[in-house]
Amino acid sequence: MIKGEEKIAFRDNIFKLMAFVSLAIAVLVCRLIWLQVIDKTTLDTKNLDQVETSRKLQSPRGTIYDRNGNPLAMSMVTRSLYADPKMIKKSPDEIASLIAPYTRIKEDEIVKRLKEDTAFIWLDRMMDPDKSKALAQVMKENELEGLNFVEESRRFYPNGNLLAQVLGFVGTDDKGLDGLEMAKDDIIRGGITKELVATDQHGNAIFGSVLSKFLPEKERSITLTIDTTVQFIAERALDKVMAESKPNGASIIIMDPKTGEILAMANRPTYDPNHYEKGSENSFKNRAVIDMYEPGSTFKPLTASAALASGKWSVDTVYNDMGSINISGHTIQNWNGEGYGNVKLLEILKYSINTGMAQLGVTTGKSIMMDYLKAYGFGKKTGIELPGEAEGQLIPEEDISQLDLATMAFGQSVAVTPLQMVQAFGAIANGGKMMMPHIIKSINNPDGSPVETEEIKEVGQPIPEDVAKTILGMLEKEVSEGGGNKAAVDGYHFAGKTGTAQKLDAEHGGYLDGRYIASFVGVGPVEDPRFVALVVIDDPNGVYYGGQIAAPVFKDIMSQLVRYFQLSPSVTKEKDLQGQEATHRPSKPAVSKSDDGTIILPDFTGWTTGEVRDWLHEAGLQFIPDGTGYAISQDEPGGAEVSIGDAVTVYFKR
Repeated sequence: MIKGEEKIAFRDNIFKLMAFVSLAIAVLVCRLIWLQVIDKTTLDTKNLDQVETSRKLQSPRGTIYDRNGNPLAMSMVTRSLYADPKMIKKSPDEIASLIAPYTRIKEDEIVKRLKEDTAFIWLDRMMDPDKSKALAQVMKENELEGLNFVEESRRFYPNGNLLAQVLGFVGTDDKGLDGLEMAKDDIIRGGITKELVATDQHGNAIFGSVLSKFLPEKERSITLTIDTTVQFIAERALDKVMAESKPNGASIIIMDPKTGEILAMANRPTYDPNHYEKGSENSFKNRAVIDMYEPGSTFKPLTASAALASGKWSVDTVYNDMGSINISGHTIQNWNGEGYGNVKLLEILKYSINTGMAQLGVTTGKSIMMDYLKAYGFGKKTGIELPGEAEGQLIPEEDISQLDLATMAFGQSVAVTPLQMVQAFGAIANGGKMMMPHIIKSINNPDGSPVETEEIKEVGQPIPEDVAKTILGMLEKEVSEGGGNKAAVDGYHFAGKTGTAQKLDAEHGGYLDGRYIASFVGVGPVEDPRFVALVVIDDPNGVYYGGQIAAPVFKDIMSQLVRYFQLSPSVTKEKDLQGQEATHRPSKPAVSKSDDGTIILPDFTGWTTGEVRDWLHEAGLQFIPDGTGYAISQDEPGGAEVSIGDAVTVYFKR
């Protein structure tokens, strides 16, 4: 009987166990159904969170090109060094001593980072290719575990410091920090590249286990109005000025007056945006659009045009210059203290007579004068696509005294930017029509198709066409016969005005004793103006007159541009008009070749077409004649070195 009860009890226990197991299985099945079907999304998310993490990297920025398609700013693939401190086998001190010679961070900082309680740290971002290559070899030879590279995009400026202040630079986080890189950051900035990296149960990265990448779309590019060759010519001229006159700084702007396109914008001092960390606030500054200065005599043609256009003065108005003039109890003198007697507007501009300009300003009146100056764009930004542009300063009309009016007429009591001066003189060069300066030609899709093309904008006509031509003709006399003669370009008619102004004391007011801003603004060729250019030299040492140090810079630049743009000469030297072959033809030098194959060109002036052809062919050079008769100029000057096979253009006239 007892045995029967034991069997029954055993059987009941078996049934209970089976019921419990069945219930457990049922619960597990329901749980699996819940997790796998009903709550699948939540589970997947939690699972990924436990086994994956992401690293965000910047993709390449859009390229910036010049007007001819040459890259000015581009992105290149570089390698960035990172480490997993949890996986390093050697001591942080040993690793740091091995890799520090190749990184931009110091050895003690490397040690500090390698001791951090993390699975990922950056050691050096966007390394120079030669450094990363050498370091990779060191890592291999020393079996440095826990260190690796990842590819990142780095901004590269192939021309070094060329156009530096216009382009600006980019930080390591791909954020534009200055210039166009900052102003157009939203257009050309790279997107985010996200890498998914496998991790262990504690969230530590499984080293080098990139599972997949999510890449952004390519970015848009920008094409500028800048011509790299013109920019190079301008910057080389500035380097020469800085070396010879040792000023605080200098700027050059070259613009097409018919379109407002900026062909060159150069500043000194400068820096290399590839290594912007070595630059300074002074070198970062785009003086051409930020600096304000009193223009001095370069302002005179603008106020003279206002007087002519308003009818308050005429080209035949005679002014008796006594060397000084009294305005509201203040004496104004000419720059040299001399009087020129009875003079007309041509002589007032040609000889830069301050007294005559003072009288012209007072005669014109402040209301009319201010209307014209505002029409020229002074006192407000031009609207160019660059950051930090200054507005300049005009005295409020109600506050202008007779003395202010007199001094404004010859370029004092008014502050302008170099860009404003170029815009205003563009109107004189363009028949009175003033174009808006711009430096962006187009914004393009990744495939090169334009998204937006910058329209040529006329922003007013401050003076009539006949007045513009009259002033332009007077400025041509300034260059050919007056104080701007050092700006004259052989074979061409150019117009311009020199300026020498005392430097403003921004801290205390008034002027700085013995410190000046020398400048020259020019236009040409006069028959069909292609360029308006301004040279500004801030506080030069030694000679400081604009006609002495700024005008020659203009000549140097324009002498090269007329050749670069293949502009036919319009002026023939006197000796080329004599009509006698013996007068034209100098003795021909023999062809001389150096060991490296270069050939020194002679000055072909006065040679016949046949003589030039024979000499060039003997030298192994190509001959491109322009015109017939006797040589009057050439694209490469006498003394220039060329290589065998090069083409040489020579201009002829009967």
